[in-house]
Amino acid sequence: MNKLIFRKLSFDILGFFILSSLAITSIVWVIQGVNLLDLITEKGHSIKVYFFYSTLNIPKIFSKLLIFTYFLTLFVIINKYEENNEILVFWTNGIKKISFINFIGIFSIFIVLLQLLLNLYLVPHTQDIAQQYLKSSSMDFLPRLIEEKKFSNVSKNLTIFVEKYDDETLEGIYIKEKLGNDNYKIIVSNKGNLIQSNNNYSFKLFNGRITNINEGGSYNIGFKETDYKLSELNSKTRKTKKLSETKSIYLIECLKKFLENRKATNLRCGTKSDFLLKDIYEEIFKRIINPIYIIVLSLISSLIILKSKITFFQNYFKFFLFIIGFVIILMSELAYKLIEYPFYFEIISITLPLLAILVFYLFILIKSKFNLEYL
Repeated sequence: MNKLIFRKLSFDILGFFILSSLAITSIVWVIQGVNLLDLITEKGHSIKVYFFYSTLNIPKIFSKLLIFTYFLTLFVIINKYEENNEILVFWTNGIKKISFINFIGIFSIFIVLLQLLLNLYLVPHTQDIAQQYLKSSSMDFLPRLIEEKKFSNVSKNLTIFVEKYDDETLEGIYIKEKLGNDNYKIIVSNKGNLIQSNNNYSFKLFNGRITNINEGGSYNIGFKETDYKLSELNSKTRKTKKLSETKSIYLIECLKKFLENRKATNLRCGTKSDFLLKDIYEEIFKRIINPIYIIVLSLISSLIILKSKITFFQNYFKFFLFIIGFVIILMSELAYKLIEYPFYFEIISITLPLLAILVFYLFILIKSKFNLEYL
C-alpha cells in the first residue's frame, strides 16, 4: 500500500514538473525568439537558420529554469496534498513524516542527475552546434538587407548603398569595405548585378572605379567590368567560442592541469585565445555544484507538512518557506563568487549545499526534540 501511495505522489510531482517546465520554457523561448530576430533582419540569415538556432537554445533555457520549476512543482503539489487533506493518507497508513521528507529528498536526486546531464553535456553540446551552424550558414537574406537609397551595414566591415534596386539588378552602387585600421576600399559603379552561386553572393559590376585608401594616401583604378566576391568577408556572426559552448571534459582537464593556479586572473589554459583559469573554475563550479541546491530546495518544500505551533507563524508559514526557497535559488546563482576569496571561503562555497542539508536535518531533530518517533 505504501508503495502505491508514494508512486502516486511521484507521478503527481513528475506530471506537474513536466507541464510547468514546458509552459515556462516555452514562454521564455518565445520571448528570446523575438530578441533573436536580428539574425534575419541584421545578419542576413534565413528563416531556417533562425528556427534551427533558436530551437537549439531550448536545452539551455530548460536547464536555467529547472531549479525554480522543480521548487515550484514541489511547493504546489505538497501544498495541494496538505490543503485537500490528502496528506492524511500517508499518516493513516503508518508513514512517518521523516519518511515522507526523505522520499522527497531521494526523488530529488534524480532531478539533480538530470541537471548534471544538462550542465555537463547537453547544454554545451547544443550551444556549440548552434554557433557552428550559425557561422557556417550563408547570408541567405542578403538581397533583403540591401535597400534603395539607404546605407546598409550588411556585414561587419561592409557598407552598401544603391540608388535603385530592381530584382537582382542595381544602379548607382557604392560599396565601402574596411580592410584594417585606416585601410579602406571604396567601389563606385554605375550598374551591377547581385549573383548567387554555391550559397555565396557576389557583385558583377560595370563602369566604375575602385579607390584604395590607407595611411600613405589613396589611388584609383577604373574598370569596365569586375567581380566583387562577398564570400571572404567577415559576417556579423560571432566567430569565437564562448565558455558555455565548451565541452566539460576539456574544462575539467584544464582545471586539473593548472589546479594550483585555478583562481588566476591572468593565466589561460593553453594559448592566448583560451579561457582564463578563473573563468573556467567558476564555470565548472556552476555546472557541478549548483545542481546540489535542488535537494536543499526539495527539503525546504517538504517542511509544509510541519505546522508551526505558534499561531502567528501558522498564517505565514508557507509564505515564509517560499521566500526561503527563493533566497536559496539566488544563493545558488551567486555562490560561485565566494571561490574568488581566500581558501576557507572557497571551501564554504563548495560545501554550502551539503551544510544546508545538515542544518535542515538538525532542524528536524530539534523539531522532534531529538526523538524521530514524534515525526
